[in-house]
Amino acid sequence: MPAVPPVKRVVVDFPTPLLTRAERAVAELGTNRSELIRMAVEQFLESLQKARLEQSLAEGYTANAAQARQVSEEFAYVDSGVA
Repeated sequence: MPAVPPVKRVVVDFPTPLLTRAERAVAELGTNRSELIRMAVEQFLESLQKARLEQSLAEGYTANAAQARQVSEEFAYVDSGVA
């Protein structure tokens, strides 16, 4: 049986309207508050990681754009079918 990771208890303050919405979601999903919050935090962190990766890739493409354009121009004859 796989080991269960240790857990820590956290106290979180919610504005009343947000807590009301969370309680509705808990009822609709048939889960509990803790699981809903865990799922939300995991989803947020994955989204944040994806956004950072996309930003890093965009910066890399921008930084290498001139070199990529130069290589593309150097091999343009291959696309034209002229050898």
